[in-house]
Amino acid sequence: MSSELAAINRDFANNPQGLVEWALAQGARPICTTNFRPFEAVILHMVSQVRPDIPIVWMDSGYNTEATYQFADAVIKQLNLNLVSFIPQRTRAHREALEGPMPGIDDPRHAAFTQEVKIEPFERALREMQPDVWFTALRAEDTPERAQMLPVSRNSDGLLKVAPLLQWSAKDMYQYLQAHNLPNNFDYFDPTKVEEKRECGLHLQH
Repeated sequence: MSSELAAINRDFANNPQGLVEWALAQGARPICTTNFRPFEAVILHMVSQVRPDIPIVWMDSGYNTEATYQFADAVIKQLNLNLVSFIPQRTRAHREALEGPMPGIDDPRHAAFTQEVKIEPFERALREMQPDVWFTALRAEDTPERAQMLPVSRNSDGLLKVAPLLQWSAKDMYQYLQAHNLPNNFDYFDPTKVEEKRECGLHLQH
């Protein structure tokens, strides 16, 4: 890691809004990814208040709960988000007609399922949008792998990955939602993770 990024990680580790403002000044093509999971309105509000037109990129697997789709629609309207959706190349109905229901995480087919419904759409988004700054709502308390991450990093392609909320707790997130009158939703299911503390692989690869 460069000395500049080390300094940024030190200085902004507990200043998410300051980190958002710094990161937005670093590139011309920022994006913010979302999956509309619990507390996701925090990062969406934080980045869109500074850059209202920032593309909000959603890899919609087609396996979200009804409540998640309703929550997504409410947040999009409330914050007037510039949403860009990327979906799998096959619909859920098409996939299940040929291969049956979603495979469990112990099924050897689950890796291919994850690749199809989440990782391939994300990699397509990167190719098509060519972002230079990527905001994500990762938090250290989510998984052991995320606890080892830094708020700012740069991948091998030069993409600046920014996780402003990395050090925030669920209580911090809740208080931000309350302070800004933002909605929330806990009826959420990620078919590529299934278990709460399990990584789907996207953030480990990118």
